[in-house]
Amino acid sequence: MSSLTEIRWHGRGGQGAKTAALLLADVAFSIGKYVQGFPEYGPERMGAPITAFNRISDTQIRVHSNIYDPDFVVVVDETLLHGVDVTNGLKKEGGILINTALSKEEIRPLLKGYEGAVYTIDAHDVCMKTLGKYFPNTPMLAAIVKVSGVMEPDVFLREMEASLKHKFAKKPEVLQGNMKALELALQEVC
Repeated sequence: MSSLTEIRWHGRGGQGAKTAALLLADVAFSIGKYVQGFPEYGPERMGAPITAFNRISDTQIRVHSNIYDPDFVVVVDETLLHGVDVTNGLKKEGGILINTALSKEEIRPLLKGYEGAVYTIDAHDVCMKTLGKYFPNTPMLAAIVKVSGVMEPDVFLREMEASLKHKFAKKPEVLQGNMKALELALQEVC
């Protein structure tokens, strides 16, 4: 991994893209990385397109702006591919991760000529198998960790379990379901 990895998240209000970006920052910080995790707010309403960002580095981060040329992009809602230029500024050496049941071949024509790596995961399927409800941010978080290589998957799972145990101390079923979703997502992303 290079010293600095920049990730841009695209989702819709209520899907948890902001929460996932903040959780990734928390987990990376807990293993000694320098981090930034922040949203960019537009109209604050359920279903409106939102953008969130992560910077993760082994050295101090001196940049304090939005991310215009990300290494990776996460698309939590594939419908955004029709109205938002999610590949804008995306480095060819990085990649794009899309929540979709479509194949890479089916999705690539929607990416405005982007020539870099395309990764997909059906977060809906992962959620229904593990949580019984649709919370796409959980599988997308695990998938971007694997795709980007910002940390080893076993370290990520360990730190996420510690974080979730703290957050859901009185709801162990939430912890178990989320951990299963994270584990399955690490296997399913391709």
